Amino acid sequence: MAGSQPSQPLNGTGHVGRTLGSGQLATLLPDPTRARPVYRHLAQAISELILDGRIALHVRLPAERELAPALGVSRATVTAVYDLLRDSGFAHSRQGSGTWTALPAGRTPRGVTRLLGPRDTAIDLARAAPALPHRTLADALARVSPQLAEHVGTPGYHPYGLPELRAAIAERFTHRGLATVPDQILVTSGAQHALSLVLGLLCRPGDRVLVENPSYPNALEALRRARLRTVPLPVTDVGWDTGTVTSSLRRSVHRLAYLIPDFHNPTGCLMPAEQRARILRAAQHSATWMVVDETLADLALDVPAPRPFASFAAPGGSGQVITTGSMSKTHWAGLRIGWLRAPAQLVTELAGQRIATDMGGSVLDQLVALDLLERSAELLPTRLEQLRTQRAALTAALAEHLPHWTWQQPPGGLSLWADLGEPIAAELAERALDYGVRIEGGAYFATDPGVFAQRLRIPYTAPPDTLREAVHRMAAALADGLPSSAVTRRPHWIA
Repeated sequence: MAGSQPSQPLNGTGHVGRTLGSGQLATLLPDPTRARPVYRHLAQAISELILDGRIALHVRLPAERELAPALGVSRATVTAVYDLLRDSGFAHSRQGSGTWTALPAGRTPRGVTRLLGPRDTAIDLARAAPALPHRTLADALARVSPQLAEHVGTPGYHPYGLPELRAAIAERFTHRGLATVPDQILVTSGAQHALSLVLGLLCRPGDRVLVENPSYPNALEALRRARLRTVPLPVTDVGWDTGTVTSSLRRSVHRLAYLIPDFHNPTGCLMPAEQRARILRAAQHSATWMVVDETLADLALDVPAPRPFASFAAPGGSGQVITTGSMSKTHWAGLRIGWLRAPAQLVTELAGQRIATDMGGSVLDQLVALDLLERSAELLPTRLEQLRTQRAALTAALAEHLPHWTWQQPPGGLSLWADLGEPIAAELAERALDYGVRIEGGAYFATDPGVFAQRLRIPYTAPPDTLREAVHRMAAALADGLPSSAVTRRPHWIA
């Protein structure tokens, strides 16, 4: 978790723990005077933060005598809060070691439940991930079966990735305008895996990392868990401010910068070519590693597909750029196939980092991915046309049922970044569940506390009729009225 400090004692789980400061925790909590009894109100808020991942597990909570004045309550109240957290399984204590966050038996972190999806008939707009047609997967499996039989006689470990898949990904980069050889490619279990490997090799706790605000939530979570200090760069409806990015790179020492320049998640913005070149020059001068997420680069709906970010570097200037990509957004997340492109020596070091936890990906999945990549010219146009149709259905439904909401139509990607006009996104998302719609408020994509409370990310990955029904249900939830706390509650997010 960014901003927490190392703590030497073990926390009872075998891990060296971290401490959450009293001031930091106080900024995450709602006004304790707004509900009674106060101690139950605060304990509930802390347990929600733990479930959301905004407070990490195995973190030492502030001492009671420090937290009480920070919250403006008595020490007895804080004692009651901690007692209730321990009784409910959200904390445990060791004599002389303090009180530590925990997860009760049978409870699942919300980050996991978001990936698991709905357990009922709810329309799922919390995940921007398309499905793969059954026939497409069945045909690919039939074609790769003979190749799989040839691999069965081998050990099947490929820590760098299947050689033929590495070659195909390298050729894909070359075709897009960035000369690449297979030695510069590492096949991973998705782009998130690639990012985690990079952070584990290149970063140490406390390092400064530039990251867009808003940004991809799972990337933000990886940064928090690596205990990195995030430095936010604003991305508005019109994109990035070049001066802000370049001055941030020049003004301070940053270990790396994480950017999504292609149909940015969640805003949908596409970074112009001239801006990419200027940012790359600034990063090169400051010796900052650039981690560029291109998982959405192929999903160009209204513009030509962008060239790889690293191709805009001056000659010899792309050595500090690491590009990640995956099959998840263009094909199917269930394959768990991603990759990174980096200097060959760094790829070797990352492969060494990888085998400590993952000795290689599934050969079958890599063969299927290779088959799908080789058929991209046939499959991708159909996918893009489907997304255009779904985007049109979503925007038409919003204009009809929620005309006071505003958004910029993205030229590509998978979602809209809607402005609701007032800070009610979290409460609307909660109320929408009662109407059978799962969706995330803007704070889920934030690097800073209390921002994007008026925003919703609305993916257009579902069929048109489903999207129209989802908008109708959200409009009904809004018409039903939200709690008065919708405009008074202090939003919270741990940066």
